[in-house]
Amino acid sequence: MVTMSFQKTNVQVIVALTLVHFTGDLYASFINPLLPVFADTFSLSLAQIGLLAGVNRFFMFVVQPVAGYFADHYRTRFFILGGPLLTMLFVPLVGFAPSFFILSLIIAVGSIGQSMFHPPVAGMISTYSGRNFSFSMSIFNVGGTFAFAVGPILITSIVRAYGLKAGAFSIAIGLPLMVYLFKAVPLPKGENLVSRGFTGSIREALGDAWKAVIMVWAIMVLRAFISQAWITFTPMLYAREGASLTSIGGVVSLFTLAGALSGLVAGHLADRIGYKPIFYVSHLFTAPIILLSVFSKGMWIYPSAFAAGFVALATLPLGVSLGQELAPKGKSMVSSLMMGLALGVGGMMSPLVGKLADLYTIRTVLCWLSIVPLVTTVLVIWLPKK
Repeated sequence: MVTMSFQKTNVQVIVALTLVHFTGDLYASFINPLLPVFADTFSLSLAQIGLLAGVNRFFMFVVQPVAGYFADHYRTRFFILGGPLLTMLFVPLVGFAPSFFILSLIIAVGSIGQSMFHPPVAGMISTYSGRNFSFSMSIFNVGGTFAFAVGPILITSIVRAYGLKAGAFSIAIGLPLMVYLFKAVPLPKGENLVSRGFTGSIREALGDAWKAVIMVWAIMVLRAFISQAWITFTPMLYAREGASLTSIGGVVSLFTLAGALSGLVAGHLADRIGYKPIFYVSHLFTAPIILLSVFSKGMWIYPSAFAAGFVALATLPLGVSLGQELAPKGKSMVSSLMMGLALGVGGMMSPLVGKLADLYTIRTVLCWLSIVPLVTTVLVIWLPKK
């Protein structure tokens, strides 16, 4: 179990760390709802759309374990504050990209910024959460999922009214938040692993729990695969069937907002009944509800998107907190595995999904993907109890 430094939750620090999550993810959330705009602007195939999504997830995959490694070794705020700042300054510039290559490059740099802050910030939650670890982790998760809920509505409203280049004005939203965060975020403590190299740090961090951590990680990868495929290609599906850009932004927002709410419920329950029952319910219901969302029409796309996000994203904070409890000596490293590496590996499958969608249609491929949550339901059997 994780040893907490405070018996009571330090609410001020938890709020500051949650705002870091919100600020960085707000700008990262602009990418998915704008995919139909990118497709029209650059005449992209679904495979190229999948490649953009894959670039985004790939750089999360590369940087997060590295950021987690340094966060566990050194006391620095460079990753915590530099990450959201980098995302804030680059992602809004997508409207100025003259080519598909430059667009991919801008998205890559923005993704690097997004991935930098996740491991050290998530690793700090246990230090300041007191006895409410899972719930505090869920609060932290709400910062990101709420950003992904409001961000698509914000950017699609701006782009629809003023054009793609006007997205650059959104930088003005993040600047005052960054000023506050430079004052409010404390220096991380690190995990006293300075003398160990990368592989040595992983061995020290995971210890005898490595098999259990890998099992949790595998489940989180498959969870990320489903959610990232849905959030990447469902907007394309609805756009091809006549949905407006703002409607698509609303659908993406509802999906992630529902995940924020279900994460809070899941975190609250996990502190009382453990993780496994929540994993079972979430993954078991994901398959039929994903199918429901794929075949929804008209106004029904909104409640079905909310339901899909509620079940598909509920276990995201639980995977992180369970990983930290299993391997408390490397909280930032384990957080990077459960968030960045899992999201990266799951998201890197998007180009394959896009290629299959070019061949067999988006709806057909998403229907087949609904089988994956049934596989993860079986894997939950081998999860350790809290």
